[in-house]
Amino acid sequence: MESVNYWKDFFRAWPSGVDRRGVLVASFGEQIPFDSFMPGDRLLIIDRSVPDTIGARKIVIPYENIVAVKFTDVFKNKVFIPLGFEEPPAKRGGDR
Repeated sequence: MESVNYWKDFFRAWPSGVDRRGVLVASFGEQIPFDSFMPGDRLLIIDRSVPDTIGARKIVIPYENIVAVKFTDVFKNKVFIPLGFEEPPAKRGGDR
């Protein structure tokens, strides 16, 4: 149940500097490219970038079925700091 809250919080606080697109990885093995979404209390609505093999463009998925989110855009990791992520410490000159 804890991961449900994490995903809900993640989608609700999506970083402002990042377009609302990526690839959602579902627990049933599907990887779903999306270009928009709407978070709800128990469910997430995903707008597919392209229709699936049967023509579906939208998916309503429970948060507990989300395994991961992949990002296809390039951006700095610091956009995730407001979500509670921490940047690694700066490397010192002599460390490798």
